[in-house]
Amino acid sequence: MKVLVFGKTGQVARELQALSGAEVQIEALSRAEADLQNPSQCAERIQATDADVVINAAAYTAVDQAETEPYVAETINATSPGAMAKAAAARNLPFLHISTDYVFDGSGDAPHVSSDLTDPINVYGRSKLAGEEAVRAAGGKHVILRTSWVFSAHGANFVKSMLRLSESRDALSIVADQHGGPTPAGDIAATLLTIARGLLAGKPGGTYHYAGTPTTTWADFARAIFQSTNRMVSVTNIPSSGFPSPAKRPLNSRLDCATLLSDFGITPPDWQAGLTRVITQLERSDI
Repeated sequence: MKVLVFGKTGQVARELQALSGAEVQIEALSRAEADLQNPSQCAERIQATDADVVINAAAYTAVDQAETEPYVAETINATSPGAMAKAAAARNLPFLHISTDYVFDGSGDAPHVSSDLTDPINVYGRSKLAGEEAVRAAGGKHVILRTSWVFSAHGANFVKSMLRLSESRDALSIVADQHGGPTPAGDIAATLLTIARGLLAGKPGGTYHYAGTPTTTWADFARAIFQSTNRMVSVTNIPSSGFPSPAKRPLNSRLDCATLLSDFGITPPDWQAGLTRVITQLERSDI
């Protein structure tokens, strides 16, 4: 299976490239090769590819910065994915697109199912929702995979931020009223390839959720990080109001992953096991 991946240095893109081998050949495109601020260039790469499937693992993810750059976020997260999806549909290539829990408003405390009403509360979420709508409108075979709280040994993420802060701090105040499932990027990458094989085998696709289990909070996630690395950092719970930011965050980021299990046989990842793997990788590579 040949896979064309938009994105090269992001967390999921890095993990996809690590899975490249005899059975799966990954071609990952850098920004110089496919700039998501240039939708036509992205479409041209799909028109010229000999890949069997296309995965969009690139996105504008600067949630707070998006509040002052709505046009850039819209172009990268919606216009370009729409152009990709149209180009893939024209060639009958399955298209996989990563989305986010931020398409929901975060109300309630039940896990969101994929059919729940979307109502994003910030610019980033609105741009990602527009991307979903553009992918669906293209009319091709596709899967939109919503995930949350992504972490890995690469790039910028909560795990690496906590470890960096622990180098100079022995006490931190962390938000404890936002609930969700941390999701290892490596598990997302493996899941995308499993889905890709399913689409090539004739499965119809659609919108699915994939997030780590069990549900936790940012504060408890931080405690798990420090415990895993034997770092003596005390964590104090604070509400979201105690950590103001330009963009509002959803309080409920829980995602129901049942349809991914029933349709593709994929179970939610254990984020604690994923954290152990990431910590080991960080310790070995000094990333």
